[in-house]
Amino acid sequence: MSTNSEIHLDFDAVVIGAGFAGLGMLRRLRDELGMSVQVYETGDGVGGTWYWNRYPGARCDSESYVYCFSFSKELLQDWNWSGKYPEQPEILSYLNHVADRFDLRRNIQLKTRVISAKFLEDQNHWQIETDQGDCVTAQFLITGVGCISTGNVPEIAGRDSFEGDWYHTGSWPHEGVDFVGKRVAVIGTGSSGVQAIPVIAEQAKSLTVFQRTPQYSIPARHETVDRRFIEEEVKPNYDEILEKARWSKSGFPVDFSERSALEVSAEERQRTYDAAWDNGGMQFIHGTFKDIRTDIKANDTAAEFIRSKIREIVKDPETLEKLLPMDHPYGSKRALIDTDYFETYNRENVELVDIRNTPIQKITPTGIRTEHEEFEFDIIVFATGFDAMTGSFLKMDVRGRNGLTLKEKWTDGPRTYLGIQVAGFPNMFMITGPGSPSVLSNMPVAIEQHIEWISDFIEFLRERGIETAEADVDAETEWVSHVNEVAKPTMFMLANSWYLGANIPGKPRVFMPYAGGIGTYRRKCCDIADNGYEGFILSSGSRKRASMAASS
Repeated sequence: MSTNSEIHLDFDAVVIGAGFAGLGMLRRLRDELGMSVQVYETGDGVGGTWYWNRYPGARCDSESYVYCFSFSKELLQDWNWSGKYPEQPEILSYLNHVADRFDLRRNIQLKTRVISAKFLEDQNHWQIETDQGDCVTAQFLITGVGCISTGNVPEIAGRDSFEGDWYHTGSWPHEGVDFVGKRVAVIGTGSSGVQAIPVIAEQAKSLTVFQRTPQYSIPARHETVDRRFIEEEVKPNYDEILEKARWSKSGFPVDFSERSALEVSAEERQRTYDAAWDNGGMQFIHGTFKDIRTDIKANDTAAEFIRSKIREIVKDPETLEKLLPMDHPYGSKRALIDTDYFETYNRENVELVDIRNTPIQKITPTGIRTEHEEFEFDIIVFATGFDAMTGSFLKMDVRGRNGLTLKEKWTDGPRTYLGIQVAGFPNMFMITGPGSPSVLSNMPVAIEQHIEWISDFIEFLRERGIETAEADVDAETEWVSHVNEVAKPTMFMLANSWYLGANIPGKPRVFMPYAGGIGTYRRKCCDIADNGYEGFILSSGSRKRASMAASS
C-alpha cells in the first residue's frame, strides 16, 4: 500500500458493552469528540451488569445519590432514586433513561456478541467480528465488558442430570422465578447469595443454603431515600459531593477515619463499632478506624465485634457455629452489607449446610448429595460468583501484534498498564480492566475516570495525527509490580477470594485490582497524561484515514 493511500474505516471506534461503561464512552466519543462509534451489546437491552443480574434482592451497595453519571448537571437534578441503595430494576430504568435522553440507541447494536478482534499491523487498525456476521474495522477498540459479568457455574458432577430448574444469579430469567411452595437450594454465600437468600426464604417452602465460606456482613439499613436530605443537602451541592468522591480512596464522598483501633480504649472502640453497625452500610469499613484494613490486630477487633453481633442474632447453636467467620480477616474478601441475612437462619424453613466439612459429591436428578446426606430440590440457585476481571475478555478471541492472543498474554495472570492498556495490543483501551481500582471502589466513579482519561488520550492522539498508542512493556511490568506491592500490606492478601481468582479452578493466583485508592490512582493517571502519556509508545503512521461522520 502506498504512503498516500487512504484507509476507509467503518468506524473511528468500536465499543464492546452497553452498561455504564459503554453508554458513557459512546456519549463522550460521539458527542464531545465528534467520532463515529459503534457499540455491540450481547443482551437485547442496555444495562450491562444490571441487565443480567435480576435475582431476588439484587441491589447496589453504593448509596443511590452517588451511583450515577456525573457528566450532566441536568440529569443529576432531574433523576430521583426511591431507596437509600438503588435496586436492580431502578438502576436498569436509570440506564435506559440515559440511553433515551442522550439518543444513544442509534449507535448500539443489541443481541450481538463480539467473538473476535484482531489488530491488523499493516494497516494499524482493528478488525472486529460478531456472532451476527458483522466484520467491521475501527482505529480504536474500547472494552466496557464489566469486571464481574461472566458467571461462574461450577462443574459439579451430575449437574446436567438435574430434572428440576437451575439458575445462576448473574444470568437471571427476565420473567422472574416463582419459588412459592418449592424446595430450593442456594449454593454460595457471596454478595449475590447474601442478597438473595432472605428474599427466597420468604417465598420458598424450604431453603437449604450450601455454604463454603462464612461471611462478615454489616446491615445495610436499606430504606426509602431521605427526600429532604437529597433535595436540601445533595442536589444543591452535587459538584462538591462528586468532586470529593473522585479524589477519595473508594469513590465515596466520605471522610475516612484517621484513628487507630489500637489507640483508643475498649469502651470507645465498642461505641464506634456500635454506631457504625446501627448506621449500616459501608461506614463500618470506611469510617471506624484507619487500620482495620492493614493491621491484623486492629482487624481482629472489628472481626470479633461482627462475630459478637452474629452470636446475638442467630438462635440455633449449631447453625451459629457454621456462620461464624474465623478463617480470614474482615475485609479480605468483598465487604458485604445485607438486609436480614443472619436473621434468615432463624426461620424454620431454612437449613445451612457447611460444604467444607460435608462437601457436595454430586448433583442428582432429584437434588444434591453430600458426603453425609442426600437432599431433594425443585430448584437450585448458583450464587457462585463470577470469573472476575478477566473472564469477559478471555471469552473473546482478541489478538494483538504477531497474532498474540490476550489469553496467551495473560497465561500467568493479567498484565496491564494502569488497567487501561496491554503491551502488544495497540489502540485497545479497557474501561476498569485488571490493574485498576474498579471493583474496590464505587463503580460509576471508577468508570467515569477511565472514560474521561481514555477519551482525552484519544483526542490527544487525533489532534497530533498519531495513529497508534501502545503500552510499553517495561511500564506494564512496573505497573504490575506496583499493583502487587500496594496490595501486600492489606488484608486482601490473607484470603482466597475472587480478587485473586481463587474461585476459578486453574486460574492464576494474582491480585487483580489496584488497592491504592481511586484518588491516588487518579493522580497517577493525571501525572502520566501531563508527562505526554509517559509509558506509552506513540507512533505516527504514514497512511491517511478517511474521517468518519459522528452521525453514522
